[in-house]
Amino acid sequence: MQKRILVVDDDSMNLVRTKMILGKQYDVILSESGEDALKKLKNETIDLVLLDIEMPNMNGIETFERMKDLPAEVPVIFLTASGDEEDVMSAIRLGAVNYLKKPFYPEELLKRVAKEIEKE
Repeated sequence: MQKRILVVDDDSMNLVRTKMILGKQYDVILSESGEDALKKLKNETIDLVLLDIEMPNMNGIETFERMKDLPAEVPVIFLTASGDEEDVMSAIRLGAVNYLKKPFYPEELLKRVAKEIEKE
């Protein structure tokens, strides 16, 4: 069975692009908000989350903190366009397994996702 990756980003173009890159190898589920992502995490089996930091309403850091209240522990790779080192360091301190700066190369995304998926 294919591993399932939840991609959370408020930019629909980023969602489509990420699904195109990962869709051949993984079952990719898309979410445009932190709130929606939390619902999907409660109701579905997810192996990895790619989580945008900068989102309206509930940003990626807050979404990640709320994920800790869920029974399943899912590894998270943060996606960030800001390049703000403090955001990245906060994410790592909270327990993110990795991060990727947007825009990213498809090969780099595939490599980082494969590295985390293989740990399971």
